[in-house]
Amino acid sequence: MIGFDEYQAAADRTRAHDLSDRDALAMAAMGLAGEGGECCDHVKKHLFHGHALDKEKLKKEIGDVAILAKEIGLPLSAVAEANVAKLRARYPDGFSTADSLARRDVEKGT
Repeated sequence: MIGFDEYQAAADRTRAHDLSDRDALAMAAMGLAGEGGECCDHVKKHLFHGHALDKEKLKKEIGDVAILAKEIGLPLSAVAEANVAKLRARYPDGFSTADSLARRDVEKGT
């Protein structure tokens, strides 16, 4: 199985290396948003239009997060670790509606 950082390095070869830092960041964020839209559209068609859920298609669409993380100087493993920490803080005993409403991981008043 490929590790997060190894995957990120492999994905990095597909980005446009001739862009300015600003444009590379914009391209990565827009790529991630586009892939997210494709995922939402696929799930919509599955849930509301009677299409089969194609997990292989979804698996291929959700990978652009690695390129955006690279653009802001974060190894994908750090993104995964931060997300797990956030979820543990927000849902210490697993998901509950009460914990979702409490949002313990978000500073209040900001």
